[in-house]
Amino acid sequence: MKTTTSSWTRDAALALHDLPLMDLLFRAQTVHREHFDPNKVQTSKLLSIKTGGCAEDCAYCSQSARNGSTLSASKLIEVQRVLNEARKARDGGATRFCMGAAWREPKDRDMDALVAMVEGVRDLGMETCMTLGMLDDNQVVRLRDAGLDYYNHNIDTSERYYSEVITTRTFADRIDTMNRVQEAGIKVCSGGILGMGEETQDRVDMLVTLANMSPAPDSVPINMLMPQEGTPLADAKPIEPIDFVRVIATARIMMPTSYVRLSAGRSEMSDEMQAMCFLAGANSIFVGETLLTAENPEQDTDAILFAKLGIQAETAADQGCQDAAE
Repeated sequence: MKTTTSSWTRDAALALHDLPLMDLLFRAQTVHREHFDPNKVQTSKLLSIKTGGCAEDCAYCSQSARNGSTLSASKLIEVQRVLNEARKARDGGATRFCMGAAWREPKDRDMDALVAMVEGVRDLGMETCMTLGMLDDNQVVRLRDAGLDYYNHNIDTSERYYSEVITTRTFADRIDTMNRVQEAGIKVCSGGILGMGEETQDRVDMLVTLANMSPAPDSVPINMLMPQEGTPLADAKPIEPIDFVRVIATARIMMPTSYVRLSAGRSEMSDEMQAMCFLAGANSIFVGETLLTAENPEQDTDAILFAKLGIQAETAADQGCQDAAE
């Protein structure tokens, strides 16, 4: 899937976001149909390959060693275990396998195992994605040469609000890593989290940053905060469903050829809210009962919802056709 390069201003994006909801949804669905099959949704599986003990202080994360979490730190799991989980995900219909490690950045001693994971998952016929924190040039090249398809590195929120959520790294650090990844030829997966106390301006500014990347991320996960006990955001006020849908629709219009993924928070969404998100242009989800440490709907639940809506999971063949059409 090719992505476009845009030049969005905050004023233009805010005007779009604030349209009457029916007009916004109509525009988003129109754009969506120009680039995607409206009744197909891409499915990914996310596996935590190293849990807990992270040195970062992200206020939303139970894996931070700085948040007083009781979640125990684990070592990087064995390559064969990762490949076993990837095989099960593939057999369950997932086309992309995402691997996440809770650390600030990988150590060189971990790279051989990470490379083996990427190569093994690709050999299973799946797309590969990793989220490992910040990367140096050598690590990026090794992952690219192993065949990594996507690198996830969320910007989380706007540059203005970023320091209210994270202080152990900067917004610029995130952008630098994404630029390094893109320059190496790896696709970027980057989005954010809604419901962390940010303002509408911050949600729009986050989308402007993503849309104005050159090119925009191929995959844009939009998360609804799942408050984790013991974290600074444990008592955060939930985002209103319509406000969440607005961000999905705005993202679809601003990044017309990107996959927009409903990520964390789906376990708290009604069928009706998810249906509105699909109407607004969301066309990717995570499947499986957990997302790192957060709950996620079980696969049977998703199958029932898809049947109600007449939606089908995208296949690897569908993705090939989509790429050829661009």
